[in-house]
Amino acid sequence: MSETVVPAGAVQKPRRTLTRAVIRFAGDSGDGMQVTGEQFTTEAAWAGNDISTLPNFPAEIRAPAGTLFGVSSFQLQFGSQRVYTPGDQLDALVAMNPAALKVHQSDLKPGGILIVNTAAFDQRNLDKAGYAKNPLEDPGLGEKYRLYQVDISGMTKKALEDLALNAKDKERCKNFFALGLVSWIYTR
Repeated sequence: MSETVVPAGAVQKPRRTLTRAVIRFAGDSGDGMQVTGEQFTTEAAWAGNDISTLPNFPAEIRAPAGTLFGVSSFQLQFGSQRVYTPGDQLDALVAMNPAALKVHQSDLKPGGILIVNTAAFDQRNLDKAGYAKNPLEDPGLGEKYRLYQVDISGMTKKALEDLALNAKDKERCKNFFALGLVSWIYTR
């Protein structure tokens, strides 16, 4: 018999069973979005789901980081029923920076899950993406989507603080923190 332990005073939300979901991981080329998407795809396959994927690479070989034309993404649709395409509208979007949010937000369904790496939403990156002000400060974003503002970079560094890695190598691991978060949401 399995048992779920819920802390005193905590309210456990009911689980929803989905027949299929469309997820897109998006960030700078070099943020590891392709690897992250491939890993989630592998997890979904091991869970017995049907899958269709769509990797998307920037046209430029070395696009400047943080720019709209430097965004790389990996989209997948997985489900317990037959899946024929990578999907059209997103159920979940992971945006690792402002450029990824700007490029892909319009594909996210109203009420969809939006996970953003707050550490990347500094003035420099906002300027590169063409935002006059920080979109995370707009209450409409949280009203339209299920918005999760997560310091993915900072939490990754904190999780790795005991390892003998330099700061750059720790920052490179942020994609796997995002993978873990999405895997947890979809009970992988």
